[in-house]
Amino acid sequence: MSGNQTPDPDAFRNFEHAGWTSNVSEYDAAFARVTRQAVGPLLDAVNLRDGALLLDVATGPGYVAAAAAARGARVVGVDFSAQMVAHARTINPAVEFQEGDAEALSFRDGSFDAVVMNFGMLHLSRPERAMTEAARVLKPGGCYAFTVWAKPDEAVGFGIILKAIQSHGNPGVQLPQGPSFFRFSDPAECDRTLREAGFLNVSATSVPQVWRFNAPGELFDAIYNGGVRIKAVLRAQSSEALEAIRTAAREAAKNFNRRGTIELPMPAILASAVKPR
Repeated sequence: MSGNQTPDPDAFRNFEHAGWTSNVSEYDAAFARVTRQAVGPLLDAVNLRDGALLLDVATGPGYVAAAAAARGARVVGVDFSAQMVAHARTINPAVEFQEGDAEALSFRDGSFDAVVMNFGMLHLSRPERAMTEAARVLKPGGCYAFTVWAKPDEAVGFGIILKAIQSHGNPGVQLPQGPSFFRFSDPAECDRTLREAGFLNVSATSVPQVWRFNAPGELFDAIYNGGVRIKAVLRAQSSEALEAIRTAAREAAKNFNRRGTIELPMPAILASAVKPR
């Protein structure tokens, strides 16, 4: 999706920021039904307890922050998109949300008992910085966890769209180049990077999830309207290629019809670790 360009972290950050500035309600409508499935396991992974102070980084619409607050935690959600923050405040008025940068958090050292990020890591230009920042703002012994998508042969919705682009369109669309979308789909990469950030007791496991649609054409619509990177690739296609991609995705999704509902496996990789005492 990024060709052979030289990586430009600032350009990639600006590209992602623009996407999440304009893609608020569309993301919520398209992805909430699947990304919310990882919220419980994510909070379990940091051993969230009543009264704990939790930071939800790249909070988006605030699904994780709201769930943590419902468990009795004291929560702050941060996102670099002012529009996302406004949306999160509207739908979760009892939770605190702030505009903030995952790679340069504004909080003091040792401020939180736990830090989490749900599907935000793959949108960062410098994910290693986000990990070291999480370590910095955690109290000694505090827990950190994040989720990303599994590889596209397992996260079937992405696999269908990417295969359709490869077969019928131009997959080499030139976008600002960032880290691989599926970099942390590899548990070994999660382990290596978290240890380099100073964490211990690293674990990376798969969380089963299912993306459900009423009709096979809704998968294409969800990613075309609700994504950022793959959305940009789709919108750069010719009208003829785009229609062929749409048709191929719809036909592939039909294979996952279960009693009248399209059910696409979309597992997450959940990585967790502990800051040394």
